[in-house]
Amino acid sequence: MNRTLLPIRLVFILLCAVVGWLVCYTITEWDAHRLRASFFGMLLGVLVVLVDLLLKGFSLRGLSAITFGLGVGCLISFLISVSPLFGEGDKEVIYLVRLGLFLVCTYLCTVIALRGKDEFNLVIPYVRFVPHEVDVPLVVVDTSALIDGRISRICQSGFAPGALIIPQFVLNELQGISDSHEPQRRARGKRGLDTLGELRRIKLIDLRIQESEAKRSELEAKLVFLATSMKAKLLTTDQNLTKLAEFHGVICINPGDLARAIQPILAIGEAVDVELVKAGKEDGQAVGYLVDGSMVVVNDAKAAIGTRISAEIISIMPSAGGRLLFARPVMREIT
Repeated sequence: MNRTLLPIRLVFILLCAVVGWLVCYTITEWDAHRLRASFFGMLLGVLVVLVDLLLKGFSLRGLSAITFGLGVGCLISFLISVSPLFGEGDKEVIYLVRLGLFLVCTYLCTVIALRGKDEFNLVIPYVRFVPHEVDVPLVVVDTSALIDGRISRICQSGFAPGALIIPQFVLNELQGISDSHEPQRRARGKRGLDTLGELRRIKLIDLRIQESEAKRSELEAKLVFLATSMKAKLLTTDQNLTKLAEFHGVICINPGDLARAIQPILAIGEAVDVELVKAGKEDGQAVGYLVDGSMVVVNDAKAAIGTRISAEIISIMPSAGGRLLFARPVMREIT
């Protein structure tokens, strides 16, 4: 139980008991039953607190949807009941019909509003979770961006793209991946949860959880819908989701694009630090990759495979996958 709410609930139960005691002062016949009245008042307070606990997972969005549904249902039943259809007839029958009409209309409208609570943010005044006069850039984060992990380092450096919105169904998807029986999939899910924990510990960013549910098959469409309705950007590393979002006019942010954008422009004669991962095609060559994915072929460096060295660029060639850099070692292992 929440430590802040616990004393409030205890005080509420005590006040209900006191009210039961005070009621006996207004009704003379109850003077001999003050303790009983206080007991029933306390039970009433406990009942209200239990109802509060049962509604623990009920969000403000759901409450707004219910209020809207009840209002629309009452309006519809009122307009029908004052129509000429009920101008004449037996008063008791008319009363029963109006009562049934009221119950049916309010129930149906409330259920419809709850089912469409995700679309309901289009008709309430807090479409973007803040009043309209406050302009806060919003970025919807998907599962692939959390698994990628670079967003936490970007935010730690102070380059947060805006208020980060993480939908509840993304958290559910991430939890499902981390509970997978496949080791690689489980490791990816754990990395995503670790990224989320790192984001929570960063005090300078605005991190918000969007209370919304979606079926697994609707995940991509749901992300695009949220980004569209909230006028937000979409942070993802999924190329298929990027294409879908661009088709709907949603701006996408990819950490990989940012890494390529801030990569310094290299020229012949400059030195780069590169980790050599495999042998090249020619004798003595070793291959490594820069952060932006550019391949670096280092001559006479086959013995340094598995280490990180400094190499001088001697030639640059464009390729289908980016730049192809040829270099020669100027220093052996540097780390």
